[in-house]
Amino acid sequence: MMLKNSFITILLLIILSACNGNKEKKEGSKASANEVAIDSAALEQARLDSIAKEEEAFKLTDENAIEFFFEYSKKHKEDKVKVTTQYGSFIIDLFEETPYHRANFIYLTKKGYFNGTYFHRVVKDFIIQGGNSDEWEIANRRKEIGSYLLPPDTKKGFKHHRGVVSMPSSEVDNPHKFASPYEFFIVCSNPGSYHLDGDFTAFGRVVEGMDVVDKINNLPTDAGEWPLENASMTVEIIE
Repeated sequence: MMLKNSFITILLLIILSACNGNKEKKEGSKASANEVAIDSAALEQARLDSIAKEEEAFKLTDENAIEFFFEYSKKHKEDKVKVTTQYGSFIIDLFEETPYHRANFIYLTKKGYFNGTYFHRVVKDFIIQGGNSDEWEIANRRKEIGSYLLPPDTKKGFKHHRGVVSMPSSEVDNPHKFASPYEFFIVCSNPGSYHLDGDFTAFGRVVEGMDVVDKINNLPTDAGEWPLENASMTVEIIE
């Protein structure tokens, strides 16, 4: 009887030992799977952080702007923006036929560049020009995005009719009329300002809210054509 009891005790100890071993294996496997999941998540976060740093460090220059906007225009097909001011809002349709200038405007809009800039030049019955400001914040935004000019794209047949959106040339020594990409102007004259054709790139047109453009065009200005009341804007992409 004692031998029988001893045998049963030994058998139970063997079974318990096997169960504990299986449990430890399962817990070990579970811990290993969790470690793999944590490592994968960490690697993915590191990858995203690396991409974010690269995008943050990227700056546009005269050397890379055309190539950048060529690729950007293929991936970003948006062609309408809404400009909101304290005088109301208006909608601009951007021309597909001027891809670099369209892509530039979309890129700057997505960067939030135009928000808080002004219509800083108003010439009655001629144009309103926007995209600049006398605030350091706007200058810093330009610095972060980059320093570059865009070549003119004037042979697509677009004329400077009333409501057309065009890009002014840079104020630097610029015999080829390279455009200042951070600014734009809207033709307010009726039926248009056709003496601008061939020198400036028409890349869009106001399709809704031209009455708001006219309100801004009628603002009183100082001797430098800057409105006495700052006409600030926000710009957003719409479907």
